[in-house]
Amino acid sequence: MLPPVVLGIDFGGTKTAMAVAEPTPGPRLGASTVPTHAADGGRASLGRGLRAARALLDRVAPGREPLAVGVSTIGIPRESGVDLAPNIPGWADLALAKEIQAAFPASEIRVETDVKAATRVEAVEGALKDADPGLYLNLGTGLAVGIVTKGEVIAGRNGAAGEIGYNLRALRDVGLATGQRSILEDQVSGIGLLARAREIQPDATGAKDLFAAASQDPRAAEILREFTEELAFHLVNLAIAVDPARIAVGGGMVRSWPVLYAPLRRALDAAVPFPPELVQAAFPFDAPLAGALTLARAAAREAVPALAQLAAETSTTSKAP
Repeated sequence: MLPPVVLGIDFGGTKTAMAVAEPTPGPRLGASTVPTHAADGGRASLGRGLRAARALLDRVAPGREPLAVGVSTIGIPRESGVDLAPNIPGWADLALAKEIQAAFPASEIRVETDVKAATRVEAVEGALKDADPGLYLNLGTGLAVGIVTKGEVIAGRNGAAGEIGYNLRALRDVGLATGQRSILEDQVSGIGLLARAREIQPDATGAKDLFAAASQDPRAAEILREFTEELAFHLVNLAIAVDPARIAVGGGMVRSWPVLYAPLRRALDAAVPFPPELVQAAFPFDAPLAGALTLARAAAREAVPALAQLAAETSTTSKAP
């Protein structure tokens, strides 16, 4: 009898990634990525991702329906739609859990916002394991944090805890609605850096171009200085409020970790009464997908209690000398 499998899917603004694994800890059986093509709309983006997930299952686990499917997504998933997801037109109108359940009717389904899924995997088996409290800072296309305490990710009343991309940037913003001011994510994010990069490099394709140019182009260096200073301002205030033991940083910009680490470390040491550790995330570039697999494995253990004992035995064996 073939062993059961679980499926993780990460729906992002630019790409959808998926992976298949066994319900117990271990390597992935396979993974793939497809472009989101956000301009095609939410329904088309969802369909493209689900077809790719089915194709991956057929390739690496033929004939096996997943025990559970874990999903991470941009925005805040709710029963009837997805809040705070402007990246993909129409994504807000999708009842995501119901859509995934219809595609995989025999599977347990779990859906979570992408940064909280990333925070979850870092807390379970990554850089935030045993950190109480811990902060996960996502520096990718967008900007958000996840907060962990006693091993649990804080959701907030509306599931929006940690959405610091909506932070005020200046005193003049007080009292203004989101549409009347520049939110933090407009500038301190991959999208924001790409816009600034194109001011000096019209053919820039990502924030990476700005990081690459900074050592030779004073204009690029100045943009990065402004970026890290504003990021540090908000991270320091958050660290003072939460008093974390450790901050783990993930997302695409972590590829330039040496450039980011020094100014953030200086700012934390200078202003936070009890400066936390600052580390690179254990899953720096695909934590939302890894988090989706963590959700799926947890759901599988709930559905099949024997898997919980097997997972515990596997974990104990892997730690044995």
